[in-house]
Amino acid sequence: MAQRTPVVWERSWWDRAKMPIFYALLIGWTILAILPYWFTIVFSFMPKTAIYAPPRLWPHPFTLENYRVVLTAFKEFPLWLRNSAIFAVAATVLRVFFSSMAGYAFARMRFPGREVLFSLILGSMMVPFVVTIVPLYWMAVKWFHIYDTIPGLILVWTSGSFSFGVFMMTQFFKQLPRDLEEAAFIDGANRFTLFFRVVLPLSRPALLALAIFSFQGAWNDFFLTLIMMQTPEKFTLPLGLAMFRFQYYAIYSNVLAGSIFNSLPIIIIFFIFQRYFVEGIAYTGLKGV
Repeated sequence: MAQRTPVVWERSWWDRAKMPIFYALLIGWTILAILPYWFTIVFSFMPKTAIYAPPRLWPHPFTLENYRVVLTAFKEFPLWLRNSAIFAVAATVLRVFFSSMAGYAFARMRFPGREVLFSLILGSMMVPFVVTIVPLYWMAVKWFHIYDTIPGLILVWTSGSFSFGVFMMTQFFKQLPRDLEEAAFIDGANRFTLFFRVVLPLSRPALLALAIFSFQGAWNDFFLTLIMMQTPEKFTLPLGLAMFRFQYYAIYSNVLAGSIFNSLPIIIIFFIFQRYFVEGIAYTGLKGV
């Protein structure tokens, strides 16, 4: 019996070239995305007279004068760093805590008006934040008298960014199996014990992902801080960096050096918790509403 000759499929030139082309495009796009940040670092280590020179890949001449000016010329700079840290940490804790509680209620509990209330929360995500800034400002000034205070800024920011956290945590809690919760109910655990001792430990990826989103948003917030704060000693770092711009000119080298201080905490936090951040986003997007 004659043996069959195996068919050898020849790969076309496109099959051989598409993956190298794809990776080349990705590498090129990555370089374009990183270049602005790299130039920020480079020019922050160069004299202010060289800021208008063509972009360079390495700081030449090298100097630390910009960082010295940022740390010493503005006596409020340490206060701006402290205010940013207090504001970002407190707003993150409040947002994660209340969003996780509300998300668990929408995912597991049944109560009258649940679907309507959740739809209203989703609908509020479609409203631009700038539309709500006037009512929030009026409430802070007239009702609660918390204008130009760090606690007032924390409360206003947390209330204005509440919807996304509720939606994200609701989607994540829908992925959790009910077996452990039912076993805890059988053992006599109440709803709060079940939430804090069973559900939250299993939700660490989503909680960290929401915390990174919240910390980044609060740390980089400029518009709300501009509306809510008036005293320079109470400014946060993004608003304080605007003080480097004068009436007729701006010292951009100092602005770039200050922006490094503003970006560094976000970068460090992201790289430390990157694995949990990716896991939280992946689990959150698996199931629809």
